[in-house]
Amino acid sequence: MIIEKFLVKHQKIRNILVLLVMFICTNICLGVYDIKGVGVSQKYKEETFYQLKIKAELGIAEAQNNLGVMYIHGVVVDQDYKEAFRWFKKAAEQGNAEAQYNLGLMYYFGYGIKQDYKEAFYWFKKSAKQGYADARHNLGFMYCHGYGVNQDFKEGIYWFNKAAKQGDGRTQYNLGLMYYYGYGKKQDYKEAFYWFNKSAKQGYAEAQYELAMCYYHGQGIEQNCKKAFYWFKSSAEQGNSEAQYNLGVMYLNGKGVKQDYNEAIYWFRKAAVQGNAKAQYNLGVMYLKGEGVKQDYNEAIFWFRKAAEQGFSSAKTALDHCVTKH
Repeated sequence: MIIEKFLVKHQKIRNILVLLVMFICTNICLGVYDIKGVGVSQKYKEETFYQLKIKAELGIAEAQNNLGVMYIHGVVVDQDYKEAFRWFKKAAEQGNAEAQYNLGLMYYFGYGIKQDYKEAFYWFKKSAKQGYADARHNLGFMYCHGYGVNQDFKEGIYWFNKAAKQGDGRTQYNLGLMYYYGYGKKQDYKEAFYWFNKSAKQGYAEAQYELAMCYYHGQGIEQNCKKAFYWFKSSAEQGNSEAQYNLGVMYLNGKGVKQDYNEAIYWFRKAAVQGNAKAQYNLGVMYLKGEGVKQDYNEAIFWFRKAAEQGFSSAKTALDHCVTKH
């Protein structure tokens, strides 16, 4: 029975847009977020609200946007999406970039108004043209998906570039994916590596995983298994199951790190409990062979069954073998 010892890169050629959707910027722009902080008195919050309301009613755009934030989060007042929408719209129509972005989110998710991607696109673009990074990211996202506009990867990458150069880690990761797979521009592993590295250093687990894969396979950078191990571990410690699985493989093979079956078991288990079929299968094999753990046929069968239920063919074969033999 062969243990799955090879690092596996999950299939993102068909799933790239699913990955992009994970990182649509959804944070309502903050101008008064400090009023939600620990230690801020209720009286202070109420005073802040009423001061903002007076300024908002006088037509001050920043106050209108911040009042919308308070209604969205239910700070002092009851949460009210319609009121939030009303104040965001007033500020947005005066050219406030944050409010334009917030209004775009309201239309995108259908908060306080019927969902409308075209309107969301319109307001994101207004905000993006004023340099707001999250709006630029979301505009790129909408071009890539064809939400509210005809799908256009070149335009998507154009706006991702703008947000990425402003230091937005999520956008840097998405831009890396687009260069890696050649969406909107010619495939370029060096550029992909560049952006994965930028994002990874900001702590984004998915980017850390991709960076590790680049180091492991020597894509866009000289192959370096020790650096691959470092970045797999960084991503794995944040809960990325693919990184956890691959970290287990590196401990199992002694590649980039000293061979250690106990550590391999540890990381395979971490990934397995998250539903990673490859890790479940490997855990089953190690229990079957007694590598890094006391031999236990029941545990082996348990993990083979888990992986087999997900359609993992090697696990199905191993399960049949175990059930027949034992």
